[in-house]
Amino acid sequence: MSGRRILFVADPLATFQTSKDSTFAMMRELQRRGHALAACEPAHLQWQTGQPVTALLRHITLTGGSDDWYRVSHQGREALKDFDAVLMRKDPPFDSEYFYATHLLEQAEREGARVFNSPRALRDHPEKLALMEFGALAPPTLVTRSPEAIRQFHAAHRDIILKPLDGMGGMGIFRVGPDGMNLGSIIETLNHAGRTSVMVQRYLPEIAAGDKRLLLMGGAAAPFCLARIPQGTEVRGNLAAGGKGVAQPLSERDWALAHAIGPRLAARGLLLVGLDVIGDLVTEINVTSPTCFQEIHQQTGFDVPAMFVDALQRALTAGG
Repeated sequence: MSGRRILFVADPLATFQTSKDSTFAMMRELQRRGHALAACEPAHLQWQTGQPVTALLRHITLTGGSDDWYRVSHQGREALKDFDAVLMRKDPPFDSEYFYATHLLEQAEREGARVFNSPRALRDHPEKLALMEFGALAPPTLVTRSPEAIRQFHAAHRDIILKPLDGMGGMGIFRVGPDGMNLGSIIETLNHAGRTSVMVQRYLPEIAAGDKRLLLMGGAAAPFCLARIPQGTEVRGNLAAGGKGVAQPLSERDWALAHAIGPRLAARGLLLVGLDVIGDLVTEINVTSPTCFQEIHQQTGFDVPAMFVDALQRALTAGG
């Protein structure tokens, strides 16, 4: 896979924190192997009658610097089908505009583009709901709009976590203990009088040892995960919520979870998946823009970006 043209559909380049950004790590490894890079945002996608899906994009070269980390060689509107691979790396939330972008990307696929992760698979695997397919590997979980159902779930499990279906980075996550303190107020905040669905899970005390992010590429797991450990009185381990990231080898149970889930999702067009694991159970399945590449690489020396590009190469070769 030498000299290919790779397009990233991502957040604005100016927002990248290159010291920890996984998309940047992908770009750096692809450039190291001699591939040409381009970037655009979902807002730059366009589809006009009688024409292929295009994007107003910039061709970039990474400079190796920390501030001015890329330079633009040229820019313009080009068809997605003219690239060898299109990597959808827009961060959540999965809102209406993200949804529409997957439809434009799927049309680009019909025109011959190779898009990763598959746009249809992105739509079919909402990051919270995708877990429910693998319920035997997850904690007791409820997705509902019913305040009464939430109260019944709390009565049954006593210590619970509530979170919005469209949350990211730990936003909107609440814990309610056996005393039920503030349950009504939290339901009102998340449920909006029955207009918004809520995910409720049994609280897992193993969170104290970390919310582990396992990375699956082409169905295979990286041998190290990142345990995101809550700090102080915080219940959330998310790095965005102040959690401390500690890389560690996968446990025997981690490997079993990866083997049970990874190949099934890869067969559906999900080249890159992030499993969130607390203790022995999977709590979320992340497919939009899984991260933690650089943290694992920096702490263990295992080259996660190289593993990803290897998986991308195999996918492109398999597809002709």
